[in-house]
Amino acid sequence: MNPMKKIDHLALDGRALELFLAVLEEGSVTAAATRLGLTQSAVSHALNKLRRITSDPLFAKSGRGIVATAHAQALAAKARALIDEMRSFAGGVTFEPALAQLSLTVAANDLQRDLLLPRFFDHVAAQVKSLNLRVIPSQSPSPAMLRENRFDLLITPLPPSGVDIVQKRLLRDHYVCYYDAKARTAPAGRSAYLAARHITVVYTDNERLDFDRRLAANGFHRDIAISVPSFSGVPPFLRGSQMLASMPSLLAAGVMRGFAHAQIPLASRTRTLAELPMFMVWHQRYQKDLAHRWIRSQLEAVAATAAGG
Repeated sequence: MNPMKKIDHLALDGRALELFLAVLEEGSVTAAATRLGLTQSAVSHALNKLRRITSDPLFAKSGRGIVATAHAQALAAKARALIDEMRSFAGGVTFEPALAQLSLTVAANDLQRDLLLPRFFDHVAAQVKSLNLRVIPSQSPSPAMLRENRFDLLITPLPPSGVDIVQKRLLRDHYVCYYDAKARTAPAGRSAYLAARHITVVYTDNERLDFDRRLAANGFHRDIAISVPSFSGVPPFLRGSQMLASMPSLLAAGVMRGFAHAQIPLASRTRTLAELPMFMVWHQRYQKDLAHRWIRSQLEAVAATAAGG
């Protein structure tokens, strides 16, 4: 053993590993600091500590950001595994909500976020010692997002598949046709519906609504006049116009309040095309974690209330 290169592996700690992964995922020390609620100097200090332990620079400048070294990329999976082991070690055999200090990251697009997460936060915060909730957009979720531990829970109508990924349905909704009753009446039938101009949502990763993909797959072609990146962008364009917007019915009590809505007139095929189940999804690593199981049960309770109006 080289006495000049003594590596103190016992100096590793979970916070430094969490910070390392945040910098890796964000590609920025500033963004990682913001995400974790730390100062940039604290992030830099922890990274310097890891550099000494690993004998690797870990990150290199690239334009305005940074990129991970090959060694850092190889260490990422080990870091996630170590954090999982620490979580398991600290979990114990009981979980007492009143004593819990929880920090959760939930991935959800605007429908799930606005419908469930404000109620979820209030519901959980009233039962625990403290709760910090970070919400990130899920966009089009992939198995890698769960395997890389980017979030604790995913809420989506399109759960990614994998033998190590678990899902459970939270609620079932359906798409309806929204319109401004002061400007027009509901479309009288399929021809009128398809002939109208439409507003739809296309997320920033160019992912279309599942409803739009189903229509196209079944040979239905609409005139899409406007595409916006979220459901909240629809009302300003729909108000006072002759256009239609096909969106989830549960939005009627939220961002689509004040608009009329009707069944989408596609005859007997409407039910299948318009279905919208909503799932919560998590990685197998959390399956038996007592705190995570409790959190999932709280989200289920909130979803049951939301689905019931």
